[in-house]
Amino acid sequence: VFNAKTAELLSHHQVEIQQKFPREGWVEQDPKEILKSVHECVERTCEKLQQLNIPITNIKAIGVSNQRETTVVWDKTTGEPLYNAIVWLDLRTQSTVERLLKRIPGKNKSFFKFKTGLPLSTYFSAVKLRWLLDNVEEIKQAVDEGRAMFGTIDSWLIWSLTGGKNGGVHCTDVTNASRTMLFNIHSLEWDPELCQFFDIPMEILPKVRSSSEIYGLMVCFLKSGALTGVPISGCLGDQSAALVGQMCFQDGQAKNTYGTGCFLLCNTGQKSVFSEHGLLTTIAYKLGRDKPVCYALEGSVAIAGAVVRWLRDNLGILKSSQEIEKLAAEAGTSYGCYFVPAFSGLYAPYWEPSARGIICGLTQFTNKNHIAFAALEAVCFQTRELLDAINKDCGIPLSQLQVDGGMTNNKVLMQLQSDILCIPVVKPSMPETTALGAAMAAGAAEGVGIWSLNPGDLTAVTCERFEPQINPEESEFRYARWKKAVMKSMGWETSEGPSNGNPE
Repeated sequence: VFNAKTAELLSHHQVEIQQKFPREGWVEQDPKEILKSVHECVERTCEKLQQLNIPITNIKAIGVSNQRETTVVWDKTTGEPLYNAIVWLDLRTQSTVERLLKRIPGKNKSFFKFKTGLPLSTYFSAVKLRWLLDNVEEIKQAVDEGRAMFGTIDSWLIWSLTGGKNGGVHCTDVTNASRTMLFNIHSLEWDPELCQFFDIPMEILPKVRSSSEIYGLMVCFLKSGALTGVPISGCLGDQSAALVGQMCFQDGQAKNTYGTGCFLLCNTGQKSVFSEHGLLTTIAYKLGRDKPVCYALEGSVAIAGAVVRWLRDNLGILKSSQEIEKLAAEAGTSYGCYFVPAFSGLYAPYWEPSARGIICGLTQFTNKNHIAFAALEAVCFQTRELLDAINKDCGIPLSQLQVDGGMTNNKVLMQLQSDILCIPVVKPSMPETTALGAAMAAGAAEGVGIWSLNPGDLTAVTCERFEPQINPEESEFRYARWKKAVMKSMGWETSEGPSNGNPE
């Protein structure tokens, strides 16, 4: 909960959502658990507000932000999900992608780029939805009987929170729609040709709205009943929300969010710029029904925070995610060890699904501290690759990088990032910019009007700055070694082998 005048965080609560890995390369979440976590967070946040003697009736609008591309299909008559949510970095659709590629002239991955801004990849929702329609009998049946609804997590939440099977609103916003591969980012409508190519029935798709307007009213689930009738009036995919929360409203302003993955977005204003260097063209925001749509160039890295989770849960060399900072600081260097965490293939700028994770440059001297350091360096090198691509596509090099997300609390990481980019890294004192962006969109909506998005009216945010401390030659040498390691990670997996974890 934020103060609409000062953007100050008043109260918050968070719950970690369980990831399920039913087979190698598969990543799922339970849509009901996601909904339950939202209920719990709202409940706890309101309790904390009451402890601060702030009446809950002061809450005037609700914004939703979500991990994009994650795909859910549910039954509109029972309100029940028909399968687990397939998470954005899931790889089960690799064979689906290969099958679809055969139907494209010259097997060109970028065939739909000018309509969608996206390459054909396991990453986007259309191929996940295609897999569900091909493989889950309950979903096929629900579609045939007109009971199925498709959505990304924002749609599932808004529908559930505005009444669900009793009149819930089935909608999404332009930023989430632009990540499905079914949406024309110029006409701002679902594209019949794309739906036909993926063979997806248009009647199961949500209605597309702007990122800031009243979608519906909250139907109460709080014990106190206090939020009934509060408008849900902001909706932005997480990376767009962070761009808004960082106030990157000018052309050429960019932010990098360090979450499970890493996402660097550069605002390109009202023109869509198409990348020659492996970046996506995506919708940044449309802050009102009558407001213009703004676009962004985006570089996506699949594995950032997830590498820390992997060191903790799979290798057991960390007891908690926070511990990596201490281990890396003790090492002070990777001692020539390089870690390419291509667990889900490589995303931007390579789009290479056959890559797999490698740790190389190991010697008898290498210990877990060096591997921890190399893992943090991997996040920084991947960001450097994105920044290089954005600088080439935009022609104006960034003079500083604005950062946010959970990992930015790690000072060793932030200093490393500045050293590897050779530019300052600027972190706002409040790292939850994704939540802030959703709140801003909700508060600024027509009919709510309690939040001004005019940069002049916004209080200056206090920031922490990290300046580069190593010489550029050293930085370039390490970056060149990293590139060499990336080349070694590619072409590892072939679709012929029995071990591709992706049986039809």
